[in-house]
Amino acid sequence: MLVIRPIAQHDLTALLDLAQLTGFGLTTLPRDADLLRERIVESEESFRRMAQRPRGECYLFVMEDLATHAIVGTCGIASKVGGFEPFYAYRLETQVVESEMLGVRKEIQTLNLVTEHNGPCEIGSLFLRPEYRRDGNGKLLSLSRFLFMAEHRQRFDPAVIAEMRGVIDDRGASPFWDALGKHFFEIDFPRADYLSMVNKKFIADLMPRNPIYVPLLPPEAQAVIGQVHPETRPALKMLQDEGFMGSGMVDIFEAGPVVLAKRDEIRTVRESRRGVVQEIIRGTLATDCKPALIMNPRVDSRTCRSSIDVLASGDVRLDEATAAALEVRLGDPVRHAALGPRSPLPGDLP
Repeated sequence: MLVIRPIAQHDLTALLDLAQLTGFGLTTLPRDADLLRERIVESEESFRRMAQRPRGECYLFVMEDLATHAIVGTCGIASKVGGFEPFYAYRLETQVVESEMLGVRKEIQTLNLVTEHNGPCEIGSLFLRPEYRRDGNGKLLSLSRFLFMAEHRQRFDPAVIAEMRGVIDDRGASPFWDALGKHFFEIDFPRADYLSMVNKKFIADLMPRNPIYVPLLPPEAQAVIGQVHPETRPALKMLQDEGFMGSGMVDIFEAGPVVLAKRDEIRTVRESRRGVVQEIIRGTLATDCKPALIMNPRVDSRTCRSSIDVLASGDVRLDEATAAALEVRLGDPVRHAALGPRSPLPGDLP
């Protein structure tokens, strides 16, 4: 069984191994042991403190295969972006220009720099080992964050964004970066991507503040604005199924799209329910008990995918293996949600 839990210091080596597999463009999972160690320390402090309102805390989770105790994936949440290091993005806007004399009317897209100091919640750091990208494991890993968010809503900003990885090749080349950022920073994309994790000050120092006219960029750069890396398409589809939509913003380095949702309207957040474990049975539950996301809602949460029997009272029945994986006993609460949108019930509004 696979379980998602908060990261700990003893996971550093495994996390570094995962980072070596990520390729370019996953900024929040750098191939740097010192930076990853800092991220783990920050995450552990965030879980200990669990502030009553979002102040930029970072919560990092790992997926563990309980059969082998191997760390096979990771995901994370920043309760709020901005602060001393602002969130940067380009907002795509359209300007209309017209000449009556020439009979010409044109709509021209521009990229306008966004500098957000009091920004939304951000999900990121999603990565799963290639051999585990099957059987809905990626969906389990991605959606587990929303169960945690549903349980601790006040600790996360009401708006949630995700920066999707843009078009980058296997050598770390980005058509958008080569056409724009490279001229201002004089470094290649992998170096800029790494430095943005270390210290964003170089962005404030060198990033052009004036609008960028999209038609002036090379065709190959224009073509990738708002497009995602092929390996990121499944993650984008999962978020769209949860209610995320385009925000009109793209990443400043490789122009990947930034998607947005209201926290309380994310499907898993909205449809999740709490129930008390009323019974733990030996063997397996009845075949009509559908698999669901189930979380032990303690601060040191544990989430898995398993069958659950929701009783009329709202309490639940679990099997022994699930209870052991979640480390729950009779009388303990759990939070659960369907793995996908539920079917409409009688009386539901259209």
